Amino acid sequence: MLYTPQVLTLATSLARWPLGGDMPLAGEVRSASCGSRLRVGLALDEKGAISAIGLAAQACAIGQAAAAVMAEAVIGRDLAAMQSAERDIARWLAGEGDLPSWPGLAQLAAARDYPGRHGAFMLGWRGVLVAFAPVVS
Repeated sequence: MLYTPQVLTLATSLARWPLGGDMPLAGEVRSASCGSRLRVGLALDEKGAISAIGLAAQACAIGQAAAAVMAEAVIGRDLAAMQSAERDIARWLAGEGDLPSWPGLAQLAAARDYPGRHGAFMLGWRGVLVAFAPVVS
């Protein structure tokens, strides 16, 4: 079963990271498969690691739950770590490799069997990468 009480609890926990107007970096992503959207705001520390995150979702419960799992463990990670995580999670969803070591990801492992939800699942990680774009340019 995909929408377990645990997944729904994770989805509602997304409210712990409200998106305010005070984030210096921002990005927005959309899942082509289901239309789910996520806006991401980031602040970075002096070393370029994430020091704060804010999220605003118009997404299914899987998209919201996965974004919450991402947000729970994102502080202190830099662009390279996020690129690596995004790549590893996308590969795992595609059936290539083991479940990545991102904290809390195992709670959403059932989503791997639902390809129509993979785009929503990836919104958090991809939104962070889009928010990082001005730093890379």
